[in-house]
Amino acid sequence: MIKLTLKDGSVKEIEKPMSILDVAKLISEGLARMATCGEVDGSVKDLRYVIDKDCSLNILTFENSLEGKKAYWHTTSHIMAQAVKRLFPNVKLAIGPAIDDGFYYDFDVEKPFTDEDKIKIEEEMEKIIKEDLSIERFELPRKDAIKLMEEKDENYKVELIHDLPEDAIISFYKQGEFTDLCAGPHLLSTGKIKSVKILSSSGAYWRGNEKNKMLQRIYAISFPKASQLEEYINLIEEAKKRDHRKLGKELELFFFDETAPGMAYWMPKGLKMMNVLIDLWRKEHEKRGYMEFSGPQLNSSELWKTSGHWDHYKEDMFVLTDSDGKEQALKPMNCPNAIKLYASKLRSYKDLPLRFNDIDVIHRNEKSGQLNGLFRVRMFRQDDSHNFITEDQIGAEIKNIIEIAKKLYGLFGIDFELTLSTRPEDYMGDIELWNKAEANLRDVLDELCGKGQYRVNEGDGAFYGPKIDIKMKDCLGREWQMGTVQVDFQLPLRFNLSYIDADGEKKTPILIHRALFGSFERFIGIITEHFAGAFPTWLAPVQVKVLPIADSHIEYANKVKEELQKAGVRVEVDDREEKIGYKIREAQLQKVPYMLVVGDKEKQSNTVGVRSRKDGDIGAQDLDDFISKIKEEIENYVR
Repeated sequence: MIKLTLKDGSVKEIEKPMSILDVAKLISEGLARMATCGEVDGSVKDLRYVIDKDCSLNILTFENSLEGKKAYWHTTSHIMAQAVKRLFPNVKLAIGPAIDDGFYYDFDVEKPFTDEDKIKIEEEMEKIIKEDLSIERFELPRKDAIKLMEEKDENYKVELIHDLPEDAIISFYKQGEFTDLCAGPHLLSTGKIKSVKILSSSGAYWRGNEKNKMLQRIYAISFPKASQLEEYINLIEEAKKRDHRKLGKELELFFFDETAPGMAYWMPKGLKMMNVLIDLWRKEHEKRGYMEFSGPQLNSSELWKTSGHWDHYKEDMFVLTDSDGKEQALKPMNCPNAIKLYASKLRSYKDLPLRFNDIDVIHRNEKSGQLNGLFRVRMFRQDDSHNFITEDQIGAEIKNIIEIAKKLYGLFGIDFELTLSTRPEDYMGDIELWNKAEANLRDVLDELCGKGQYRVNEGDGAFYGPKIDIKMKDCLGREWQMGTVQVDFQLPLRFNLSYIDADGEKKTPILIHRALFGSFERFIGIITEHFAGAFPTWLAPVQVKVLPIADSHIEYANKVKEELQKAGVRVEVDDREEKIGYKIREAQLQKVPYMLVVGDKEKQSNTVGVRSRKDGDIGAQDLDDFISKIKEEIENYVR
């Protein structure tokens, strides 16, 4: 008997080897209909995969997992490629992966796809779906695989096959007249797809390298139900209104210029927000024993070689030669600087945990095609900390970090979940240390989330250690990678770090790398879209706008401004020669939390006419009373 341990912990026995799909049928016909792929011992497999030994098995569907969605979307990407080949037979196929919110396919075509082309492609996709073509998987030896793709004149596929490891299984999927090189997984037929929509197209360099040919990339999405597609399109329209790049300009927070790609210009209002976040971050860390430091922007290549970044990360670094002919690099991360600080003096076990936090600017040489507003930049401030601890402090230290995360995210009303990212293929160091680090993180997550009640991203850890990633969902239901907590046994060894233990012996500390906002730039981009630019009063760059009705009221308006500033409130006066209705509309468009209208009556009675961004006209209030209320709102971080 073959024993299968299912996700709920129950064990199902089968008498002989059986495909994942057939196992799903034994569990439930409904589950089999919805299944898109399976997870065997943590590895995603095709429904056709035959189970022939004891294992853990999780049947994945579109609804219950991202990997389940990706199998559905990957199948649809092949349908799109087949449709393009039918309409444009001379097109060359590149790659067509599923991504976290749909899929894309890259094509080598003579000219960019037009809107009319995309309509025709979508219509052809719907025909292929109606044809309900069976999808078959087959494998070929390397020589035969290359021959097949050469016969089809698919030079990009030939290149991909040549780059596969010698022992790689080379698989293909065939549907009707269309065959594509692919590892899968895929559904069983094209008819399983129900609703499709082409979203956009753009240029994309082959393999993301600007030295290669520019291809045409089509983004699209698909769903099991038409209602889900309609809901998604509505979500996209709402997301467009919330686009942080658009709001950043409108609200005068930040902008980008072609002379500095991937590097934001922070305008006074945006920088004020940034500083409010930094002050909050500092306050929360200082009371937990963190010590802020600052390190060099430029470090010798020798430092990066010791840390391992030179071998694993050099292509993403800005490298230059100094006046002495030596290689230097702008730092893409802060960890080697924190390590140098630790190593600057002899340390004792009594010093640990030792927590060095910093917000230095760091630079990463992201490819121009991957830049995306504040979400993907070349220059940013990471809210970093590097915590040096003993092995028996791992659990307590990670819990302490998660408590800070709860406090910070809670101020924004953000819920989050924790995921485990394990050893990547290009990992550095001893595998036994990796296993120990992963076991430590699993123990902590089992305690914080419940045993097994968290996602595992296999192979997604940093090259020097596994990590806990913090994921949040915004008000539109979109998931964002936020902070990260990484346990590192490797770098302390590479830098020969030590501390004197209670027994007088030298021991090697463990290093925890952690960021909670991720970076201040990216976090501001996320919350700009989350709040649609209508930030909580405590964070808003301008908290109050004073609106004099006429020129004769400007003097009193400035007095009101002065009193608010004394109380620490960020305030502006709109003294333009405009009608009061226009000023109110302008303040609303700027998403200012409070507007104070002042005229003769308010001037005489030392009051203000209060308008709230959220509640509209509140009415007259004594100025001192208003100041008291808004101060309380700010100090208590009211959302």
